[in-house]
Amino acid sequence: MPRIRTEVHALALLIGGAMLCVERAGAQTTTLPPTSPSLYDPLAPPDGTKKPYQKFDPQAPASPPKQTTRFMPAPPASGAGRTGFNSTNTKRSATTPPTGAAVERKTAPGLPAPFTPLTPAKSVATTAVRAPASTSAPATNAYAQSGRPGQPPVQLGTQPRPPRPKKKEPPLDPYDPLGYRAGGLLYYPAIELIAGYDSNPEREPNGSGAKVFTVAPELKVRSDWTRHEFKADLRGSYNWYSPDEVPSLNRPYVNAKADGRIDVTRDTRIDLDTKLLVSTDNPNSPNLQAGLAELPVYATFGGSAGLGHKFNRLDLSVKGAVERTVYQNSELVDGTTVSNEDRNYNQYALIGRAGYELRPGVTPFVEVQADTRKHDLPVDFQGFRRDSDGLTGKVGSTFELSRLLTGDIAVGYTYRTYEDPRLETLGGFIGNASLLWTATALTNLRLTASSTVGESNVVGVSGILYRDVGLEVQHAFRRWLIGFAKAGYGNDDYVGSERTDNRYYLGAGITYKIDRNWQLKGEYRHEWLDSTSAGNNYSADIFLAGLRWQY
Repeated sequence: MPRIRTEVHALALLIGGAMLCVERAGAQTTTLPPTSPSLYDPLAPPDGTKKPYQKFDPQAPASPPKQTTRFMPAPPASGAGRTGFNSTNTKRSATTPPTGAAVERKTAPGLPAPFTPLTPAKSVATTAVRAPASTSAPATNAYAQSGRPGQPPVQLGTQPRPPRPKKKEPPLDPYDPLGYRAGGLLYYPAIELIAGYDSNPEREPNGSGAKVFTVAPELKVRSDWTRHEFKADLRGSYNWYSPDEVPSLNRPYVNAKADGRIDVTRDTRIDLDTKLLVSTDNPNSPNLQAGLAELPVYATFGGSAGLGHKFNRLDLSVKGAVERTVYQNSELVDGTTVSNEDRNYNQYALIGRAGYELRPGVTPFVEVQADTRKHDLPVDFQGFRRDSDGLTGKVGSTFELSRLLTGDIAVGYTYRTYEDPRLETLGGFIGNASLLWTATALTNLRLTASSTVGESNVVGVSGILYRDVGLEVQHAFRRWLIGFAKAGYGNDDYVGSERTDNRYYLGAGITYKIDRNWQLKGEYRHEWLDSTSAGNNYSADIFLAGLRWQY
């Protein structure tokens, strides 16, 4: 019992002391500023109308009416402080206060500083940024204030433009060659070994067949530069037949060309190109002598240089070209040789072109070419002066529509007059095309067309107007199994004679891609000729199988 009384007495003394402390604290309570909410009562209104924990005194005089502060929207970056994130991209220093001066805050003795609203800014666009306190000269341009060298000035209240998303590159085909790089150039070498059978290699009526073998190397070169451009395509082959069948038809073939572009300025460029063609006349050509031991080889080589400039959407260019054609002497079966010097000539041309971009990827153009041909011998072996002047005009367009249709196509007219009045003027419609249409993800169609004016040494024939057109369809049954079918037509017009040859071909084949480097290929082609000259019609069937290596 005595212990219980002692504990009750101690508890009463503790309660009484606590109540006395509360009364004294209430008598000394200081009223918080009317503009600040209470830091102790979470339910107190922000206008300060309630004085928490202050003892009510009915004898106290009435307090003056309280003035409330209206909260305004804070200017940009007002809450960033001195070291926080600033969305306006304005560089701060340790001594620079945030945008918008803070209202002077009064704090009761012994209490932490209450929250005080910022003074509203008049305008975000007119808010000035105080220069940092430093012993060095203050920044006088917007680039220094923005803190981002090489970038345009950023005004307060604006957000930087997000970077443009990068274009997604198409996925690499696992069977396409990768090539190898040397400096800023990419090289894609390849070679094909082909063996087959030709039912009529001499292209004669009722000709006999022979086995044929072909080696065909090639090389593609592409530049990978930020400015300028260079590309080259080198293709060649050599065909030979069984020694005991038709060895006289063995012949080489080379088709090489290189194009370059030098970007002088953004709109001005220099265009350069060069080419080399090595081949023979067709076995049934009337330009060949009788009794040949082998087909004579000819070579055409040359190049061009030009200047182009873009006036907004208008593209104008002009270039000059020089070519030379040289023929090998003909070897006959009796061991003698016949000169072909009268067929050698030089060609000089001037080409002008104007194109206008109607829309991205579609540029119609007009092209005019004037040229002259000068032979090494003023008079050929048949007594004709074959020097000539030509004029060719074409109208067409280039296409690059979302990579669904790429290439160019043109039609026009060519006109050529000869120095010898006995040679008839050559003229006719021509066409050129190189179009690739991606019909579906698995199927594409390719259209090719070309027109050229060839020389002739036949008596009375001015020249030969060659026209060729071809169509090829490719379909991917699998990514590693590609089938194709093709058809073509050619017309050879011997101006000055009644002879006209119509050439046709149909073909089909398949390509099996073993991996990125090796492929197996097979092809069948049927060719035939319908000529107005008697005794020149023929047909031939060709079967080929080969192995291709590429890198």
